[in-house]
Amino acid sequence: MKVRLVQVAASADPLINREIVANSVAGVDLVVFPEAMSRDFAASGASMAEHAESLDGPFVSALRTVGTPIVAGMFESNPADPQRPFNTMVVLHGDQLTAYRKIHLYDSFGFKESDAISAGPVTPTVVPFGGLNFGLMTCYDLRFPEMARELVRAGADVLMVISAWVAGPRKVEHWETMLRARAIENVSFVVAVGQPGPKYVGHSQVISPLGDVLARLEGEPGELAVDLDPGLVAQARRDNPSLENRRW
Repeated sequence: MKVRLVQVAASADPLINREIVANSVAGVDLVVFPEAMSRDFAASGASMAEHAESLDGPFVSALRTVGTPIVAGMFESNPADPQRPFNTMVVLHGDQLTAYRKIHLYDSFGFKESDAISAGPVTPTVVPFGGLNFGLMTCYDLRFPEMARELVRAGADVLMVISAWVAGPRKVEHWETMLRARAIENVSFVVAVGQPGPKYVGHSQVISPLGDVLARLEGEPGELAVDLDPGLVAQARRDNPSLENRRW
């Protein structure tokens, strides 16, 4: 299946963002946008409540107009805590909508996401699509290897990561090192798309189950498309049966 990664900066204007996703390029099996695509993050701890929407609101409605299976991040209304919405990844294909609510909140490097966002339930979310099983992760989730492993235990053979990975010292190195590590240690594809610089690091990429970088962007806005071969996962796991050899 052919996957297109769209490394684009989200605006503070939700209308502009809806126009960006509604005009996304077709001709592929899946289009993936970054985290916080409905409206970019505000300053650390600033409320995102006024920018939250339900899953049948304007942003998801814009996703539905694309006509191509699509993934994007949004801030989802939280009736249990209206001042702290969820940071949600939406996967939409056909009539099926899957919402993954970010588990690990970015309370690190001087940012405090939990002041403004509610954490989602600690449950691995895996979506079958196009002969592959996609395990869903958002940004800071990448720093927790046990989450990737639980997704693989739940059947994932692709780890799909959307992000707004904040720029700073060593941040590109951390991002790229952990992406390759998650691919290698889980013998899985990694499909990772982030918002570009200067605020974020960009460097969206696709990594094979053997740890090879199949395609990669730098820090500027851009797009890339890669074919994911389900047979490559099966072959890699036969050659390197580390998931079966694990003792715990």
